[in-house]
Amino acid sequence: MKIKLVISSLFAAGAAAMVSPMAIVAAQTPTALDKNCCIPTGVDWPKNGGNYGNQSYSELSQVSKTNIKSLGPAWVLHASAEPVTTPVAGPGNADGGQQTTPIAVDGVLYFDTPTGGVMAVNGATGAVKWKWQPSQAANGYAPVGTRRGVAVGDGKVFTLAGGNRVVALDKETGKEVWAVQPTNNGETLGTTAKVATIYYNGMVYVGTNDSPRSAGYAVRSSDGKLMWSFYGAYPHGTMFTDVNGKTFDAGDTWTSKDAPNDTPNECYKTSGTAPWIHPAIDPELNLVYWTYGNVRTCANSQDGSQRPGDNLFGNSVVALDATTGAYKWHFQSVHHDTWDMDNVHAPLLADVTIAGQRKKAIYYGSKQGRTFILDRTNGKPLLGIEERPVPTDTRQLQSPTQPYPKQPPWLPDCLSYQNLGSAIPGDHNRAPPNYNGYQAEPDPAHPGQLKLVLRPGNYLEADKPFLRGPERKGCLNDPHWAQPVLSTPSQNGGADWSNYAYSPKTNLYYVAYSTNVGAHARDLFQGGNGLRAPGVYQTGGLAAIDASTNLVKWRRDMGPGDDIAHGNSMLVTGSGLLFFSKPDGYLIAMDAATGNEIWRFQTGATSASGAIAYEVNGEQYIAMAAMGGAQPYGEITKGDMIWAFKVGGKAPYTSGPRSAPVVVSGSTEAPDPPALVNLRRPVDNTPGDWLPPNTVYLAYQKTATPQRFPGAPAAPANPGPVRDSTATASMLPSRLTVPVGTEVTFTNPGDAQIGAGGGNLKEHCATQFFEGKFNFRLRPGQSGKYTFNREGEYYYNDCTDPRPTGKVIVTLAPQDAVVSIAGDAVDLRSSTGFHTGVTGQVTATMTVPAGWTLDKDTPVTIVAPLSKLPFKATRATLAGGKLTASFNKGDLDNNIVAGDGQPLVVSANFFQGSVQKKLQGTAKVKVVK
Repeated sequence: MKIKLVISSLFAAGAAAMVSPMAIVAAQTPTALDKNCCIPTGVDWPKNGGNYGNQSYSELSQVSKTNIKSLGPAWVLHASAEPVTTPVAGPGNADGGQQTTPIAVDGVLYFDTPTGGVMAVNGATGAVKWKWQPSQAANGYAPVGTRRGVAVGDGKVFTLAGGNRVVALDKETGKEVWAVQPTNNGETLGTTAKVATIYYNGMVYVGTNDSPRSAGYAVRSSDGKLMWSFYGAYPHGTMFTDVNGKTFDAGDTWTSKDAPNDTPNECYKTSGTAPWIHPAIDPELNLVYWTYGNVRTCANSQDGSQRPGDNLFGNSVVALDATTGAYKWHFQSVHHDTWDMDNVHAPLLADVTIAGQRKKAIYYGSKQGRTFILDRTNGKPLLGIEERPVPTDTRQLQSPTQPYPKQPPWLPDCLSYQNLGSAIPGDHNRAPPNYNGYQAEPDPAHPGQLKLVLRPGNYLEADKPFLRGPERKGCLNDPHWAQPVLSTPSQNGGADWSNYAYSPKTNLYYVAYSTNVGAHARDLFQGGNGLRAPGVYQTGGLAAIDASTNLVKWRRDMGPGDDIAHGNSMLVTGSGLLFFSKPDGYLIAMDAATGNEIWRFQTGATSASGAIAYEVNGEQYIAMAAMGGAQPYGEITKGDMIWAFKVGGKAPYTSGPRSAPVVVSGSTEAPDPPALVNLRRPVDNTPGDWLPPNTVYLAYQKTATPQRFPGAPAAPANPGPVRDSTATASMLPSRLTVPVGTEVTFTNPGDAQIGAGGGNLKEHCATQFFEGKFNFRLRPGQSGKYTFNREGEYYYNDCTDPRPTGKVIVTLAPQDAVVSIAGDAVDLRSSTGFHTGVTGQVTATMTVPAGWTLDKDTPVTIVAPLSKLPFKATRATLAGGKLTASFNKGDLDNNIVAGDGQPLVVSANFFQGSVQKKLQGTAKVKVVK
């Protein structure tokens, strides 16, 4: 017989760990911000997200649209370079990389360091107050790596450390007050590492991540005592009753029937369902709102075959009593998730007028590119949500419906099958060829282009007996099984872990998003790039959405590399400014009403941080961390900088500790970091020297790669060749580098190439995307040849199964050229004294051989000595054997020092007949600053 554990609205799950609420004593006098979720921040930025509603809004307006051209750095600090002060004094280091967003309390900034420590610095000057760095020797525990923010309250700073520890530090000295390892009567609460801590009313709220089973929990701020916990999944017999009177068994959502011998399915024990982003809190309602993540259990995130049911509380926002943890209500945005499409974006709270009535709203979303607007008192929809029929695969045990807001999504939720050979890179939701059975063929209406057409008998044919509902078209919620099905938005797209921002003045909420397409299959593992289709671009942008109607007011799609959904949280101010950071190192300010850019500043490193606003001694500051974050690009420039800006700030960028600063360029901006490497998901496989030169074998593996899905045959001890392979790395080599002018042979290797009985048996393709340069459809033993006449990266994949993907990297060696700069000097003096006042053009001239023509499809570029980043010319013309190109002085200012003999390298591509050529020359100039 199953035992029913009843959990009413009076008790929290994990009640055995509870302490009487009477034991909680708030150690400080509540402020207006402490009493209301939606009061704007002002002098302080007291928590991650600004106020308890995560609005990322500051009422400060000293920095305005009229004076923003005078916004410059008050100071810059290299957190790693500064010496450690506690618990044991020690030197700094050169480490970089962290996802922290600072907070500001009483004129002091508190933030995580790249090495997992915590720092406190003077918000006006950057002077270090203390720096805490734990170690096994000094503390008995190590730091954790990735951190997303600390909390301050009760005279303490709260952070996380190794061994699933919550640590309290003295706010004034940084010395440890207590360190605890909370458990639920010995049962783990999950990995306590990444999530920003939140302080409220004598308690610290802690999320968990990357665990078999995960909980959100609260500890007492005075001593770290566990007050309550709430897991993302529960066993059979765990009953909940919500504030609307509905009672249900959460364990029944993990299976519809008991296993033999009346033993329930125990997938909940490895559910994942982690609350891996900080919550929101409504002090008036005394509710905490936590978003629980995707389901990973009893196989992986892409396989739901062993966990029938909706799988609560995966992919849900859950409202809990902030004092006791008692369940109040929940809303699930994805039933029975098999896509890793959790909506763990930190929830936004706002008091708004909807249909003429004032409402307490919660905004919940979304990797899905949509937002669910709910009444935060009871979880009911405020603008309408409907359950729509969706395609299902019966093997996945999926829900026949999924929830959709009645308003349109703010990102496209179906693929765009654009012609190959048309716009490059094209739509953000563009599908590469051959996925979902859409194969390339000539388009008579557009000569030279290849259209993508659904062909019968494709690699997904085996799924048809198991499909139910509407036809799959590459849309959100399309089902999959063993073969990859492409859809959008992807698990690495939409809004991920960046905060929303909301302005009560514009009544707009702002969303930073990323866009790419993801390939879902039962044997594909989730991860930073685990589902991102090889060769597709990672892009992004931001949207402003009416908080009362959920309709997009404006949207700014950005180019490849401008994914701003991975920690790049926005700040909106009372003066109508919208600040956010980008992966290329820039901090941007836009007009919050229109989305027009009005200011930018180069911080020198990628950022996975939110910008904040605070005030010290009557001056407003804007601050952010430029420390970098690996996803989704992997190879990025990791920094250790904290920047603080104010009107009139002119502090030059320096490296090293504050005790021995080194001026780098003389500019206030940092040098530009190198260009992002993995704008498209890479492929890399080098098979050795047994292949003929400049030849690619299609869909063949010399050594097998074991399949990973449950129930797959065990790999042989000495795996041999695999013909007709469907592995991603089965284009041999999947990465081939050749110079311009090289003819490459693409071969479907048959017995003649491999040996009797060893060759491929099926037809295979090499379909080039997105330029559409070739589309070879080859039987075993056949070959196709293509001569690459332009430098670039050329991806291709297979029509038999789209997973095998390769690319040819075509290089173009430069020839020496004579380059000169007009006047042999560059004047980079600012007309205003600020970086925005460095204006005008630098003109370069290059001598070009007779008969050459300018390649107008590739930019003329210039590189300055302090950065490897090439800057594009604003104008370039070729006449009389002379190339004349103009470049922005503002691009060069932070990447070159003053003085004689400073080198500037100019590059340009040309054609000599049909052959592409590159000229490159260096001009040495006098730079004046």
